[in-house]
Amino acid sequence: MAKSNRKKHGKVYEVVIDKRRDRWNHWLVMIMFTLALLYWEALLKTSTVMGSFLPEMLFTLLFSVCTGGLCYIVSSFGSSRRNHNVRLFMLLGMAVVFGVNYFVYLQFKIFYDVNTVLAGSSGVLRGFLPQIRRLVLNRNGLLHIAAFLLPVLVYAAVGRAADSGSRINVRRAQEILTASFLSFSLAVGTVLCSPLFRLFYHDQYNFQSAVSSFGLVTGIRLDATRSMLGSRNEIAFSTEPAAEPVSEPETETKAPAEEKPVYGKNELAIDFAGMAERDTGVLRELDLYTASQTASSKNEYTGLFKGKNLIFITAEAFSAEVIDLQLTPTLYRLAHMGIQFTDYYQPASAGTTGGEFENIFGMLPVKGGSSLKMTAQYGNQMTMGNLLNDLGYNGWVFHNNDYMFYDRHITHNNLGYSNGYMGYGNGMEEYVQDQWPESDLEMIQGTMPLYLDAQPFNVYYMSVSGHNGYLPGENDMARKNWERVQDLPYSDEVKGYLAANLELEDALAALVTELEARGIADDTVIVLGADHFPYGLDYDAALGSMPYLSELYGFNVTNYLERDHNRLIIWSGCLEKMDPIVVSAPASSIDILPTLCNLFGVEWDSRVLPGRDVLSDAEALVFDLNYDWKTELGTYLSMNGTFTPASEDTVVPEGYVERIRAKVRDKITYCEGVLTSGYFDHIFGTD
Repeated sequence: MAKSNRKKHGKVYEVVIDKRRDRWNHWLVMIMFTLALLYWEALLKTSTVMGSFLPEMLFTLLFSVCTGGLCYIVSSFGSSRRNHNVRLFMLLGMAVVFGVNYFVYLQFKIFYDVNTVLAGSSGVLRGFLPQIRRLVLNRNGLLHIAAFLLPVLVYAAVGRAADSGSRINVRRAQEILTASFLSFSLAVGTVLCSPLFRLFYHDQYNFQSAVSSFGLVTGIRLDATRSMLGSRNEIAFSTEPAAEPVSEPETETKAPAEEKPVYGKNELAIDFAGMAERDTGVLRELDLYTASQTASSKNEYTGLFKGKNLIFITAEAFSAEVIDLQLTPTLYRLAHMGIQFTDYYQPASAGTTGGEFENIFGMLPVKGGSSLKMTAQYGNQMTMGNLLNDLGYNGWVFHNNDYMFYDRHITHNNLGYSNGYMGYGNGMEEYVQDQWPESDLEMIQGTMPLYLDAQPFNVYYMSVSGHNGYLPGENDMARKNWERVQDLPYSDEVKGYLAANLELEDALAALVTELEARGIADDTVIVLGADHFPYGLDYDAALGSMPYLSELYGFNVTNYLERDHNRLIIWSGCLEKMDPIVVSAPASSIDILPTLCNLFGVEWDSRVLPGRDVLSDAEALVFDLNYDWKTELGTYLSMNGTFTPASEDTVVPEGYVERIRAKVRDKITYCEGVLTSGYFDHIFGTD
């Protein structure tokens, strides 16, 4: 009898041990997911954005606990073998996501949201395989691939023991969900207690800041949440504090005020307030916002270019430092004899298509690499293509790389240029050789005969000669022009960058020479802006640690505004006969479209564009999707929440910083609303 009782109690004891082991196995899987996520987040952070670890990694830890719990629950409804395979697959998928984002950052120096990665993936695989091989097939790339795969390999080797437990039950799921909920609540509560990080999580959210502050997984979650909210047509504008009037200093005697000419406003007869009474949802919010805006005034330069030809060039990876009297005399002439921009910026938000979107549409690409693609479904009334086409201009779009890259064969045929779009593969191959990158000189020389006798003409070029990499062994343009830069006091990478851009210089020299030879230089306007800073100069680098870019710029690049400074060219032969026009106030790429609208004297409404005519009375404001901004009074950096006055003598009115922050938030919200709703189709009566 005693022996039977001992046997019975032994079985009960074994059952208790098995239950406890089973319970700990469940928690072990959750911890395993959490540690893997935390490892990947730390690896991505140290390999890219660098910067401080606290409190950012604390937020990341708490969010990782929550994500780890959810991963465990999702992967615990099958047999132990099935669960093991599901978890292995999930870990592999997460390793790929982190790895892709690492290599994207290496190439573009910015994190791309999921939509941007997916939008550009097919084009990248088709057109940039050499660049991908350069990124991956080297010691640094292979080491990082191994590092991102490490948790997967460890789990494949030793994870079977943790997966030997029973299927999840209701009680165990409740325990894990409770732990996940508490961790998530603590994370959000901690974030909301910080005035700075609360902005990154809510009002001033952007994918870049979210990944840097809370981790990649949380950045993806917030991006997906905002996308779903956007699909429900929900937007909200800030209540913008009124600007306080700036009083003039008192003087003993006052000279009589000089009478200034009275100009009208750049606005159309659109009753936005009346539209708001009829519209609903996002359209109504956009109506109310636009109705609240003050139209900018016409000015002495309104219509200066009326009836003239336009050649607009988006120059691949162009920078202000390319402009040099000795090295690039034509660029120097155009920059200094045209309208002179001394404080210009090209926000780098979504690679080349993001820069093109800014230049063409006068908006920031709030949907990343998908922004330009989304315009294919709209009428795009507010582009120079459509605005000048309505005036009888002959229009062309040219690109000297693969015509289907980034779906340009769809988007660029929808910009309003009457003769459509030509790239390599649908006509451009007749004019340029098959090399990498292709020649801007060959493109412009080959295409000029198509339009020079078809005045008035309106031409848009997307160049490619300035594309990375820049060493002569991998870049045909750098190799072609190497002798012209080989004695310059720079590293080979920077010399290669300058050599590649000499092809653009030669293209412009040929263009200006031909315009002057035909006697139409005074009747033609050349506009040149970059798509983004030369991010291909540095691999495995981040702000504060970009040696080649800093070498090119001549100072250590530590923030986005420093990184994105650039130079805009607006030139016509007629300007060389006038007094210099100097724009010293901050300006950016979204100001190009409204400025050209004013200069060409087209019918337009300044209230519907977030940028400004830089020659008008509108308040100067440069901003980007990181919510950094700059005005004539100073600079605000969102990552540390600091405002720096322009000088020691600058007087900053009370409430000024909050007013501009609200203004920037509203402008970014407006860009998103216009892009997602087709607002211009609505207000111009084509929806």
